[in-house]
Amino acid sequence: MRVAFFSTKPYDRRFFTAANEQHGFELKFFEPRLTPETMALAQGFDAVCVFVNDQLDADILEQLKEAGIKTIALRCAGFNNVDLKAAEEAGLQVVRVPAYSPYAVAEHTVGLMLTLNRRIHRAYNRVREANFALDGLLGFDFHGKTVGVIGTGRTGALTAKIMHGFGCDLLGSDMRENPDCLELGMKYMPVDDLLAKADVVTLHCPLTPETEHLINEERVQKMKPGVMLINTSRGRVVDTKAVIEGLKSGQIGSVGMDVYEEEADYFFEDLSNNVIADDVLARLLTFPNVLVTGHQAFFTREAMQAIADTTLNNLQEIEKTGKCDNAVSYSGLKK
Repeated sequence: MRVAFFSTKPYDRRFFTAANEQHGFELKFFEPRLTPETMALAQGFDAVCVFVNDQLDADILEQLKEAGIKTIALRCAGFNNVDLKAAEEAGLQVVRVPAYSPYAVAEHTVGLMLTLNRRIHRAYNRVREANFALDGLLGFDFHGKTVGVIGTGRTGALTAKIMHGFGCDLLGSDMRENPDCLELGMKYMPVDDLLAKADVVTLHCPLTPETEHLINEERVQKMKPGVMLINTSRGRVVDTKAVIEGLKSGQIGSVGMDVYEEEADYFFEDLSNNVIADDVLARLLTFPNVLVTGHQAFFTREAMQAIADTTLNNLQEIEKTGKCDNAVSYSGLKK
């Protein structure tokens, strides 16, 4: 099988090349994102492997079909960047990596919490300039605080488990109650009730029509004043403009974000010599109580190995049987 990889970096090539030793696929790595302008690169391949910022709309999918592509392999868990209905109509199989390392994302989530609370990022910069003053670095004990987890799947549950270890009270909101979270003493409730009670709110839900801008202007006003908001799920779960207004008013005390709703043109790239044209992102970065990381929560050695192994195993399954357990389809979601 010939596979064209888009949106690749040196680390993608390293991990996938190593994982491919047991498969023997012909892999070709392209640095650009998959767009109408780069579509020609997919010509002659059997499958394309794409990442979170590759947008596979109906037009792109039709062009992939015409180019002879039969399979779209997502090297991520989310699939909101793919028009699944159009893919199904075009006869294209879509497979994904449903789980790689929930520990990686959960641990990064807690890292954001700790760094924001104790102002570790600010203290680091101060000390490097021989400024050892403590003014402005006051934090709080997590012990006894209430942490609200929105989305209690594997990553949300692991985050809850870590915070339970800190001695936090746990609130949860999800369509399904997770037995592991219930064992920790988590109390489930509607999102609005959770927001009113939680000292820390952490988001771990997928991006769906129901969760898009789940945190909006109305919900910011329902939050407990001074709340810490953490988002390591998907950028569009949060209305960034509403969060900025919450920061300016003091309704939101601090924000940690590993994702951003308009991240496609910025994240994963070195733009240190460029001007950020996105006024919302530029404004967000000016707040001393905001910590933004560039979609790195997943980025551990274990996660990268799991992503490469699962992605190539998915393709091997399709090559051998014509189907895959990790396939995602429009009709399957409608059932």
